Amino acid sequence: MARKKVADLPLITPAKAKNAIAVAKVLAPAVLPVVTPYLLKSAAAVRDSWDRRKARRLGIAVDDLGHYSGKGGALHARIAGAASGITELRTKPDASPQERAFADAADTRLRQLAAAIRASERMPTARRRAAHRAVSTELDQLEGRLLSALGV
Repeated sequence: MARKKVADLPLITPAKAKNAIAVAKVLAPAVLPVVTPYLLKSAAAVRDSWDRRKARRLGIAVDDLGHYSGKGGALHARIAGAASGITELRTKPDASPQERAFADAADTRLRQLAAAIRASERMPTARRRAAHRAVSTELDQLEGRLLSALGV
């Protein structure tokens, strides 16, 4: 009789799979209580690093991440950043009347843009993306004017 080569033998046979399941059923109650805390701790660490990465990408604190969720979350974060810049411009001690007027107009425009983002959340995907692109373009222009008004 010819001997079979190891390479010709399948790695997993039905008998081996059945034996592995039987062993897992016996070992699982003993191993699971020991392994579960480590699995939970590693899952929490992965989630924390994911949240930190997302918050850093949006330019916000990790604690504020829940405020900027959804499809328009990044745009809402940009609006919040621009709003804080406008507040800074308005409270600047040497702000001119033109700068204060710009701050008032920009604040009104930011409120309109935020409303547009909220309204687009339930739109079909193509319309929502078009609305988000329009808001993003508007924010780009507003942020550019705000930076020049702040002297950056």
